[in-house]
Amino acid sequence: MKKILGLTLLSSLVLGGCSTDINADKTNVNKVADVKVSYDSINSAQLVEHIKVLASDEFEGRAPSSKGEQLTLDYLTKQLTAIGFKPGNGDSFLQAVPMVSIEASSDMTLSIGGKDYQYGHDMVMGSSRIVDFAELKNSELVFVGYGINAPEYQWNDYQNINVKGKTVVILVNDPGFATQDPDLFTGNAMTYYGRWTYKYEEASRQGAAGAIIVHETKPASYNWSVVEHSWSGPQFGFVRDDLNMNRVAVEGWINSDVANEIFAKAGLDFKAMKTKAAQGSFHVDMGDLTASIAVHNTVKKSVSYNFIATLPGASSADEHIIYSAHWDHLGKDDSLTGDQVYNGARDNATGTAALIEVAEAFAKLPQRLDRSITIIALTAEEQGLLGSKFYAANPIIAPAKTVANINMDALNVNGRSSDVAVYGLGQSQLDEYLTRAAAKQGRVISGDPRPAAGIYYRSDHFAFASVGIPALYAKGGEVAADEQTKVLRAKLAKSLASCYHNLCDEYSTDWDMSGAVEDLQLFFEVGYELSSDNVWPQWSKQSEFKR
Repeated sequence: MKKILGLTLLSSLVLGGCSTDINADKTNVNKVADVKVSYDSINSAQLVEHIKVLASDEFEGRAPSSKGEQLTLDYLTKQLTAIGFKPGNGDSFLQAVPMVSIEASSDMTLSIGGKDYQYGHDMVMGSSRIVDFAELKNSELVFVGYGINAPEYQWNDYQNINVKGKTVVILVNDPGFATQDPDLFTGNAMTYYGRWTYKYEEASRQGAAGAIIVHETKPASYNWSVVEHSWSGPQFGFVRDDLNMNRVAVEGWINSDVANEIFAKAGLDFKAMKTKAAQGSFHVDMGDLTASIAVHNTVKKSVSYNFIATLPGASSADEHIIYSAHWDHLGKDDSLTGDQVYNGARDNATGTAALIEVAEAFAKLPQRLDRSITIIALTAEEQGLLGSKFYAANPIIAPAKTVANINMDALNVNGRSSDVAVYGLGQSQLDEYLTRAAAKQGRVISGDPRPAAGIYYRSDHFAFASVGIPALYAKGGEVAADEQTKVLRAKLAKSLASCYHNLCDEYSTDWDMSGAVEDLQLFFEVGYELSSDNVWPQWSKQSEFKR
């Protein structure tokens, strides 16, 4: 009862509402005041200072296994130690993540139908195999629609076809997005079958030699420049005994202009083929077209680190609420003239700074909570959620002892929102905790504003969810809190979109962090409620993660 009363009173204090009963239990009143001090300690000034440091040129874009990584880990260690958090992995703040970087030489051409397509402008190709050299040599092209094999949806684009030794050409996203049919897959909301990671995995399972995804901005939810910058340079993966030889030899992207051209060479109309591909399981040979490409790799093995810090609980210290964010970004490109650093200010210096702010709020509580609060800053999210996948496969805290995961990635930097956008709304009971906390701020819960982008499968909470831990990913929504914020959002919209995974993702004095602060206060309160009560939030019945 004391926790419920405390939260009710906190609501009044936060909203500046009714006064407390003068006969109320003094312990509870003091507790509420203490919680409000912690809640209010989350502020823009501190958040911005952390962001500026983490996104500075000195940190060189925080690439895994770089000088920037060491600076980031040192900074987190200093900040979390100062506020009283303890090492979360025995006597260490670090969890080693063995990785390998594979950097494909950009001096390559993709030859199809008598024409050579250029790296960067037309295509971005590489290999996930841990080898110095990989190639396609006159590999037959087969269009396999969305490249999906999903028995539960009665869908198999590989049915009755043998693609061994061939190169498959694949559409991005899934048929539900293409048709907007709510009864097809999940309609406008992307499933995991729409993710590029799945498409390469399935092509490999089918025995293909190569896999080429056709980029289109709308279904991909990002423009071609993201492909150029994100899938060029060193690409990190796990060190595997089989050297990833079970993967296709060559994988990558072509832009839509190239797709239209090669389909025409095959005597096919790209638009018509897309329409057919969305109507049911589909594949078609691309005539006599073949693909040839030689990929020369520079392979380097390295170790990167997840950062783990814990504020031990009083009575149930073995039960943890985990706050996560990825600390990494794209690093530095020495081949560029002028600006060479992908600073990653919004993505994800904001989330990493948020970990420190939320941790400090819990540390300011005068009494230890029943359960432990654990902060995990994860490596190599930009390389395919590698740090969180490694943690999920090698958990420091048993999933059965992990109450929930609250993930923070690319915070709202454009002012306060009247709504809170929940990515994966309806997945678990964590939505209910967030709804109650939001109501105290006079805010409402809204769903994913970009369901077609499949965001729930694109950040680190996905790895926690995949091992059964209820995971929450939310941030300020689309509805501006006031006219001034609406004007600011219109001003920032273009730059925020174009700077995603680009050199210009740097801290700006035009940013308004007040909305991010409100979001972090919500996340603090959700964690506070979970850590002060013997509750275990559950997955909803329809969630695939419950299964």
